This record gives sequence, structure tokens and C-alpha cells, in this order.
Amino acid sequence: MIKRVPRSKNRMKKHMKVRNKITGTAERPRLSVFKSNAHIYAQIIDDVARTTIVAASTMEKEINAKLENTSNKEAAALVGEMVAKKAVEKGIEEVVFDRGGYVYHGKVEALANAARENGLKF
Repeated sequence: MIKRVPRSKNRMKKHMKVRNKITGTAERPRLSVFKSNAHIYAQIIDDVARTTIVAASTMEKEINAKLENTSNKEAAALVGEMVAKKAVEKGIEEVVFDRGGYVYHGKVEALANAARENGLKF
């Protein structure tokens, strides 16, 4: 009998392939994306110092108040916009994009495009 591999394990394998190739530094940190069934999260991480510099998610009050659904493309775009604004305030303009093992389509693409429009380069 063939056992089905859970989707989350496949995503983690893809994520580790991506993580082995990219690393965030102080000059060019990593923009990491995670999505659950209910929310979308984005962090800008310095992997050398092992610190999160900036974070935004649909669980934050100011983002959640503007949304009626926290798990669609509009929510992802708003998270991308907020993380980019916070990063620019901290002086970060260039990042490395880490799609987290997800396909670059839909919510992940919406978040990336919104971050680009608000001042991040990647």
C-alpha cells in the first residue's frame, strides 16, 4: 500500500531547498513568508545575527481592522505593504525573497508585489 506524504512535509522539503541557497545578511536580509489557513505572516530576518528585524501579519490589530477576510490576496497585499513600510522606516531597502516552499502564485505573489510597490527591492 502506498502511503501519501502530507502536503506540509512536501512544503518543508521545498522550503529547505530554498533555504540552502539563500541567506539573509545585515546588508540584505531575508523576507520570509508563511501562510496558514487563517492568516498570512511576513518577517524580515537577519540570518547571521539570528534576529527578526521587522514582522507583519494579519493578526495585528491595525491590519486586521482593515480586513473582513484574513486569508485572501487582499490581506496578503496589505501585509506586504505593511512589512515594506516598516522595513523602509528601519533603513532596509534590499531584501532576499524567501517564498517558504510555496508556489510563487496567488497570495505569495500578491505579498511580494505589494512589498515591491512600497519600496523593497528584490
